[in-house]
Amino acid sequence: MTLSTAVLEAAQASEQIVTLLERAAATWPERPASTYQGKTLSWEQTHRRCRAQAALFADAGVTRGDRVAYLGFNSNVCFEAYFSPALIGAIFVPLNFRLAVGELIECIDDCTPRVLLCEPGFLAQALALSERCASLIQVLVTGDEAEFTRARQNGIDLNGESHALPENFLSLEAAISATLTAQDVLAMAPSRGDETLMLFYTGGTTGKSKGVMLSNTNFLCNTAGSIPLYKMQDGWRFLIVGPLFHIAAGARLFSCAALGGHAIILPKFDVPEVLASIAKYRINSATLVPTMFQMLIDHPAFASADLSSMQMVASGAAPMPMALQHRVIDAFAGMNLYQTYGMTEASPIVTSLDAKYHVFDGAYSDKLGSVGLPAPHVRLRIIDEEGVDLPTGSTGEVLAKGDNIMTGYWNLPEQSAVALQDGWYHTGDAGYVDADGFLFLEGRVKDMIVSGGENIYPIEIENVLASHPSVHQCAVIGIPHDTWGEAVHAVVLLEESASVPTEKALIDYCRERIATYKCPVSVSFRREPMPLSPINKILKTELRKPFWEGRSSALV
Repeated sequence: MTLSTAVLEAAQASEQIVTLLERAAATWPERPASTYQGKTLSWEQTHRRCRAQAALFADAGVTRGDRVAYLGFNSNVCFEAYFSPALIGAIFVPLNFRLAVGELIECIDDCTPRVLLCEPGFLAQALALSERCASLIQVLVTGDEAEFTRARQNGIDLNGESHALPENFLSLEAAISATLTAQDVLAMAPSRGDETLMLFYTGGTTGKSKGVMLSNTNFLCNTAGSIPLYKMQDGWRFLIVGPLFHIAAGARLFSCAALGGHAIILPKFDVPEVLASIAKYRINSATLVPTMFQMLIDHPAFASADLSSMQMVASGAAPMPMALQHRVIDAFAGMNLYQTYGMTEASPIVTSLDAKYHVFDGAYSDKLGSVGLPAPHVRLRIIDEEGVDLPTGSTGEVLAKGDNIMTGYWNLPEQSAVALQDGWYHTGDAGYVDADGFLFLEGRVKDMIVSGGENIYPIEIENVLASHPSVHQCAVIGIPHDTWGEAVHAVVLLEESASVPTEKALIDYCRERIATYKCPVSVSFRREPMPLSPINKILKTELRKPFWEGRSSALV
């Protein structure tokens, strides 16, 4: 039995994700756990910092089941927060920093965290949240202690005006230092089993974000399945570059802890920084979305980059077009490539296409268009509209079941019941399974748009557009985009007597109300009525046809 196997088995036996952290600190105390902005922390240091943070949360009144949120780019603090609230049975909520303030307020009001961890670059948003959200009693500001002291003394500039920091805004690093020098006497009772460990907010088909509740059991199941699936090794160095408010990047932190690995954390994706980090830290593994692959390959520095340490690269979070797959296979020759199909609700792996199927010819080449086989911990079904199982090769809705599937949506029991009928998660994706058990996706039952790895739900944008006085009817669809996979496009039917807005005016109207990445990048104006189904539902399939003719919109 390897040390990493013992660590993972101990965590599974305890039913506690924090056991991964505790055992990593005990087994490999001096090994590097994380490197962020040039500073490396060992597993022992990380464990101590996590305990100190848990003590701070408890001092602020956080109790079992309470929430702790994080607003900011990737950082060592966000890494630590994947464990620290759980040490006292609390729930971690990483917030999407790309959301508009109004959208962040909706999330905060929904999950009511008592404490917010905030990077200095997001103090303006934190001030707005502190003023508007009654649940927040403390904001812990990350980063340099001296920088925070200056902000405390001088205030922060908001739209040309200086604003003083409220008394409930504290320096996290100063508080950790004070806690670490005090005797550590806090008796901690970590969350376990099916207790909620984390909430990930994902867009909702009703236009409102839903909090996906993921438990210790969910993440331990995914971690135990993903390590052998991707052939990960003890002590691997992982590049963490996807946003940690997305589970695709976040789940890798648990694999890292189980293996006594080293997480090299980048604040955000930057091609030169990614290439430099791979060479400098001898990175072994990275998980990227298709857009990142394309940007890397297209960059002039890629051809001379040192990727010799890389053993595994996984693609996830968005479909990879076949043309890009061919480029990636050529560009990353010599390392194991995997494609993963999953979702937040599955924490996140459902299926994976093994490296041996990433070939252009030979016995395995016919599987390249698939998203692979179910992970060992996942069962799949394909059903028709009546819920009846379909035979091999027939297309229907993809259902998944396993210990990795979420416990439900936060405060949404009815939507949870619909999504988890009879214990099977209804993905909303359409696909079929071939005779060998490989899943091929044909599209989406839902109208979700995937642009650059971000899931975008049309109803939210349609609600905004419909509020414009000149808009009579609208529909939002995904259209092809060479870089982002899909782009958001609005089809608009105007009021007869209304003044005609420009395309830019409607886009700007959306940008004032929702996050920029969700807004349409283009608008077309119709004169004829929208195509309707027999029950008067807009036929988006008809609206998409002109844009997708000659191209495949399938998730392959």
